[in-house]
Amino acid sequence: MTRRTKALLAVVVVVAVALTAGVAWLVVGPSGPSSDEPAADATGTPGAGTPTPQARTATEIGEGFLDDWVDDDGRVVRRDQGDDTVSEGQAYGMLVAVGVGDEQRFDAIWRWTRENLVREDGLLAWRWADGAVVDDMPASDADVDAARALVLAGEAFGDPSLTEQGVDLGGAVLDEMTAVTDVGRILLPGPWAAGDGPWSYNPSYASPASFAQLAEASGDPRWSELEAGSRAVTTSVLDATALPSDWAQVRRDGSVVPLPGADGTSGTVQYSYDAARLALRYAESCTPDDVALAARLAPVLQRYDDLPMQLDLGGQSIGADQSPLAYAARAAAEASAGQHEEASADLRRADALAQSTPTYYGTAWAALAALQVEASALGACSPLEVAR
Repeated sequence: MTRRTKALLAVVVVVAVALTAGVAWLVVGPSGPSSDEPAADATGTPGAGTPTPQARTATEIGEGFLDDWVDDDGRVVRRDQGDDTVSEGQAYGMLVAVGVGDEQRFDAIWRWTRENLVREDGLLAWRWADGAVVDDMPASDADVDAARALVLAGEAFGDPSLTEQGVDLGGAVLDEMTAVTDVGRILLPGPWAAGDGPWSYNPSYASPASFAQLAEASGDPRWSELEAGSRAVTTSVLDATALPSDWAQVRRDGSVVPLPGADGTSGTVQYSYDAARLALRYAESCTPDDVALAARLAPVLQRYDDLPMQLDLGGQSIGADQSPLAYAARAAAEASAGQHEEASADLRRADALAQSTPTYYGTAWAALAALQVEASALGACSPLEVAR
């Protein structure tokens, strides 16, 4: 059955439920090359007839992701998307393994990544399928996440060689996938976006906590430049629109224009599977100005009880998708705003949805959100941990 057929069947189910019970739970759908979510049935969302799974700790959520999505060789398998693997997924697996203290699985994930995805320049090829790399263009968010995971693992597992490898990978990112604007250095999505500007930009790729940890490990001042430049650009984004867009263009003067896609030629300008990660990236920063940026999203996202995954930049629903990421992002924004009970409830809701309607991307972000927002293994400034 094709994804389109599944989506049409899901719509029929939703309409039937709405007519008989007056409640419609909208389903998960596809969005973009780095965050494609498969369709879910209309009863897969907690509260719509499916028993809500028991609440789990951050460690249990992370272990569940590793158990369900990482094979024995250390490959993070997108079973809902053709059994392929992307560098983003390997990096998520590494971060989760560090977060739960699983050295054996960390080593397996990094070993598979090193043997199958590392290019000659040290960066990671983006996509692997059917036994070989099928897209060798790096994605900077994956490479930064992997570099951060290596640095954290070096400390957590007492292995300086991992720290050194993380510093080396991070240095390749700085060399090949950053640009300097009038307001500071920014992270480019990939080498393909390099040049004299204007630059394609993904607001959710910037990770202040990662930049700070890599700066400390490496002593390279360019990481601090990335922190400052990213903060300036993100401030411009949120000064112009209530929510960030999945993609944007940054001009040399630091001004930002929302784009419908990476190259600006197709798609819809929206807050969706990419942009939602921004709140999670900024909420775990140790810099109050970054945390305040994450908090700015909370009032907009709290307009909904059942939060859609796709919104326009003013916060109006433009899609029917439900995803754990939507609730995880709102939890990060709420925690940043000091709304700790609301944040905890949304983290539980994200995990419950990930269990009842499992997808690679949604389950990964339910795990990462729990580790970033309420635990301390990935850094010292998780907002709910700090509040305790």
